[in-house]
Amino acid sequence: MNNTETMDVNKPSFKKMWADKKQKNQPVAINLSSQGLVDVTHIQAKEALPLIIQPKFKDLNLQIWSQNNRDFIETNLLKYGGILFRGFDISTQDDFEGFVNVVCPQIMNYVEGATPRTKLSNKVYTSTEFPPEHSIALHNELSYVITWPMKIWFCCIQPATVQGETPIADMRKVYQKISPQIRERFQEKGWMLVRNFGNGFGLPWQRSFATNDKADLAEYCRHAQIEFEWQDENHLKTHQVRPAIAQHPVTGDMVWFNHIVFWHVSSLEADFRNSFLSENSEENLPYNTYYGDGSPIETSVIEEIRAVIEQETKIFPWQKGDILMLDNMLVSHGRRPFSGARKILTAMGEPSSTLSR
Repeated sequence: MNNTETMDVNKPSFKKMWADKKQKNQPVAINLSSQGLVDVTHIQAKEALPLIIQPKFKDLNLQIWSQNNRDFIETNLLKYGGILFRGFDISTQDDFEGFVNVVCPQIMNYVEGATPRTKLSNKVYTSTEFPPEHSIALHNELSYVITWPMKIWFCCIQPATVQGETPIADMRKVYQKISPQIRERFQEKGWMLVRNFGNGFGLPWQRSFATNDKADLAEYCRHAQIEFEWQDENHLKTHQVRPAIAQHPVTGDMVWFNHIVFWHVSSLEADFRNSFLSENSEENLPYNTYYGDGSPIETSVIEEIRAVIEQETKIFPWQKGDILMLDNMLVSHGRRPFSGARKILTAMGEPSSTLSR
């Protein structure tokens, strides 16, 4: 038999050959494009997020297997929105980065960010360094930026002792469940994000926009369709209007794609919100969302959207070595509070832009 022929990996003859070759420290030459080398399952009911891909053999290299199965990965990512690679030998940043390089050469930087994270390499960041006692609401990464990542990855180097999961939700289903009246209102008006930098809350503008030069900032804002004004020497206020609903460029699915609930004033923790508003006006909040014409979004609307997202949220416990790959338009993500050491790495890539449509 040709030693690169596709084999039935469930046959005893294959398993014996694998064991014999391993014992003799010889390479096992098989067709790694065969999906028979992995188990494909679901954490919850059929069709539920996320799809799980696990190796049938301990030493199956994820990077090599992925190189030979990119179409299989892409097809399932578009179908389910999220894939969890579990049980592969992933333990370091280099392991994670090697996988990301294979499945997506176009890696993006984290610009216009809102939470602190550390850049570990040209392609890999820490996940948000927001205090562990706080949860992070579900969101599509950088939905408020004119160029956002189509794909985002999370790698669990060390799961938290307690909680620390990364909840996810299918935004196709969220779109479908939001009442037509609300969808139509946002389809017509879009949504507005207002941010205040330099008032002592959130990231400073220098870190969010990755520059210390006000001229560079001004150029970026003009290109990114962001209105900005300086309230004083270091207090920057920005306004940007974005669509609330998007159509996936490949699947054609309509998705709820925004940070409307995430950054609405009602999503701030009550103690902070009440304390801040007792001394400041709402216009000076670190961030807030409105309809695209600047009018307030009714609390009842925010509550309905938040409830729908919660209904569609799926939660699974991290295991060491897990890699979660998401289509960033189809699926949103968040973070549950945690205790104990937790190390999750992230990368994002495949830029998509409103300017190219």
